[in-house]
Amino acid sequence: MDEPRDQNDQEQNEESPRDLTRRDFVAMSIAAGLAAATPATAAGLPVVENNVDVKTPDGTCNAAFIHPATGSHPAVIIWADAFGLRPALREMGKRLAAEGYTVLVPNPYYRLTRDPGIDTANFNFTNQADRAKLTPLMGSIGAAGAAERDAVAFVAFLDAQRQVNTAKKVGTQGYCMGGPLVVRTSAAVPTRIGAGGSFHGGGLVTDNPDSPHLLAPKIRGRMYFAVAANDDQRQPDAKDKLRAAFLSANVPAEVEVYPNSQHGWCMSDMPSAPGAPIYNQPDAEKAWNKLLALYKTAIA
Repeated sequence: MDEPRDQNDQEQNEESPRDLTRRDFVAMSIAAGLAAATPATAAGLPVVENNVDVKTPDGTCNAAFIHPATGSHPAVIIWADAFGLRPALREMGKRLAAEGYTVLVPNPYYRLTRDPGIDTANFNFTNQADRAKLTPLMGSIGAAGAAERDAVAFVAFLDAQRQVNTAKKVGTQGYCMGGPLVVRTSAAVPTRIGAGGSFHGGGLVTDNPDSPHLLAPKIRGRMYFAVAANDDQRQPDAKDKLRAAFLSANVPAEVEVYPNSQHGWCMSDMPSAPGAPIYNQPDAEKAWNKLLALYKTAIA
């Protein structure tokens, strides 16, 4: 699942990575961890933000397009959590653009609405009426093939922009429901996606034949999975299945549990769970630095 839960019951250059030996795989994972342990310094580039419309096979997706004011840069697609495109995601996009990336933050719910109008400050996951607002929205992007069609369209849009350096690979990151969308994107456009980061992703490992972790053999980019403590408690074998799937596919991947953070901890506007805040700034900053280290290794 892609929503915060209470503490007792909370839901949940052309070398191919396939050519790497397992020793190479382990060495790169260790190197990535060491690099990420060093806090990243923001480049502080001036950025430009525009609202754009991206044509897809299913319609027209409205999105935020954010990039440094000058030059061409590696591109990144940010997949939102269940609350969709909103100021918090735009701020994240601007922060990433200031580091030297050209960013697309799409509205994942464009098939139904250009603006879901969800009030995150007052949203209550224990309220059935509030929860009912998310069900059709999440179903629209979760439908079979929807994210894959979007991924192809988003990459094509980015590759057509002068602010994108097409000699570089594309990165993608996602939060909560955006976690599996990162995996589906990476598998749908494997020749372009060089890195993917999932943060408190929901439904990455299921018993279904279309479980995202089973897409590992189709992926060529390097991956990072940041797992919330309560998600790990509810599904303790998921991290092991993730590691095993990507190791078997010879795809560099790091899976890390954040023992002090709950599902949703990276989102600054996440409503509090009963009795406790969800957003954890220190761990959110740690996750951000891990993301930057991943991008600097794989797409910069």
